[in-house]
Amino acid sequence: MFVVDKLILLAAVLILLGIFSSKISARLGLPMLVLFLLVGMLAGEDGIGRIGFDSPQAAHALGTLALALILFDGGLQTPLSSIKQVWKPASMLATVGVFVTAVITGAAASYILDISLLTGMLLGAIVGSTDAAAVFSLLRNAGIHLNPRLKSTLEIESASNDPMAIFLTVGLLEILVNNMQPGLPLLQLFIMQMGLGAIIGLAVGYAVLKVINRIHLQASGLYPVLVTASGLLAFGLAANLGGSGFLAIFICGVMIGNTQFAFQRTTFLFHDGLAWLSQITMFVVLGLLITPSSLLDVWWQGILIAAVLVFLARPIAVFPLMKLFGFNLRETTLVSWVGLRGSVPIILAIFPLMFGLPNAELIFNVVFFVVLISATLQGSTLPWMARRLGLIETTQAKAPATLEITSLGDVDAAIVEYTLSENSRAAYRRLSRMALPEGVVVAMISRGDKVIPPRGSTILQPEDHLFIVLKHDYKDFVEQAFADKGFAGSRPAGPLRMKGATMLSDIDWCYGYGAKLNQGREDVSLEGLCVQMLGNNLAEQAEFKYADRHFKIVEMVGDRVVTLSIQPAEPV
Repeated sequence: MFVVDKLILLAAVLILLGIFSSKISARLGLPMLVLFLLVGMLAGEDGIGRIGFDSPQAAHALGTLALALILFDGGLQTPLSSIKQVWKPASMLATVGVFVTAVITGAAASYILDISLLTGMLLGAIVGSTDAAAVFSLLRNAGIHLNPRLKSTLEIESASNDPMAIFLTVGLLEILVNNMQPGLPLLQLFIMQMGLGAIIGLAVGYAVLKVINRIHLQASGLYPVLVTASGLLAFGLAANLGGSGFLAIFICGVMIGNTQFAFQRTTFLFHDGLAWLSQITMFVVLGLLITPSSLLDVWWQGILIAAVLVFLARPIAVFPLMKLFGFNLRETTLVSWVGLRGSVPIILAIFPLMFGLPNAELIFNVVFFVVLISATLQGSTLPWMARRLGLIETTQAKAPATLEITSLGDVDAAIVEYTLSENSRAAYRRLSRMALPEGVVVAMISRGDKVIPPRGSTILQPEDHLFIVLKHDYKDFVEQAFADKGFAGSRPAGPLRMKGATMLSDIDWCYGYGAKLNQGREDVSLEGLCVQMLGNNLAEQAEFKYADRHFKIVEMVGDRVVTLSIQPAEPV
């Protein structure tokens, strides 16, 4: 048997153990990263697996790749509107907040561990950033609903503060190992890291979007691969040119994720799975790297440093910044508490080992202990803390669950599956009363283990799965029609082609207009409205304005209005 055969078997077993351990995460109230780390520790040389793994270089390589993919997936799922809303507080927390946290924690570590101040500052820099994977997982899977501004601040801070921690760690290592002088050289390193990272991320993201919407690949499975390779290209270019690869790949992901492109839903699902695989691999490998018995040598120092980090350094860094941007005391307290440490500190703790720094093993063990305490304490108590602070909101109206099954390539169409919720506008409504755009076809409805033929008389039920053929331009319209009541997503902005037989009240209901079009009058169809507004002047291309909308007759058959175009009277 070849060595690689054993490695493949071992990797499969560890990944499966990581996946199965995630099932008990909610029951135990522990973040999944803690369970993944425990799987690695149990499989290690001090655990039941007795697997010897002592390669910081290999752990660093795997961890860097995994973290890059996790940040890329975070960028793909981050709406640009959220970034615009909170970029100021998030960017301050990701830079000034990390710096203040590192200084206070580093000074305490220097005293507690009896090491030099610079070495203590290095440890503080290593644990300075919050973990994107842990924060994303908790906020999106813990079943708590925070207000959008607070949730976006937490997510974007965690996704963007890694470059600052990496810069501080690399800068301090340069000072300690290569005798680089603080001051101008350190400032130049900061500008290079942040500036080049941002520029390359924007440039690669822009170039990819130009290519992906023009290229026609033979295999649909190549589109997610193309997007992945593009993100890694941004990371690699930035890192090799002296910039922050992590910042570059996150920005590249944001640009790609906020633009419509072929097989977008499939690509998002692919990267969601890839991000989970990366998390499991990264944490299990990092768990293998640690020798659990060595943690006992630094347990009380680890507890003290973790206490300083959680109860002193993070609050001091967060409170003034959050007050500056108008967050109230309860929101600021939660942001202070959601300072979970995770993969990045452990990966950065490998750097001193690779550089051969004195006390490198001590730093690694303390950092690992701090991460375990932070993730366990803060992660497991996040829902409780949010409830105690009164920050959990009622479930917001949301878009229907969607799944793009396939894109029809040159036809500019896709087959999309929509799953209706109990609160959906479409629930308990006849299919004929859904004001779907002209050309949108409901191909099939599945209900439990039955297939329901789609007829106009079919009454839609919660949990129905509707398989719909539609043009890409109509996705926002169809999503709005099947969304929850009160959903404030992308309002239909047109131009929208509708059948003449569509009733005004149905358009109001499906697109959340209230009674704007019907205006309390006797309900009429679009064709009836044309007759009322145009009288004897019915003709193709005839136009009129009504209820802030511009109507245009597109097609007539005899004296019957078959299709109309509707769009806002003024540009939106």
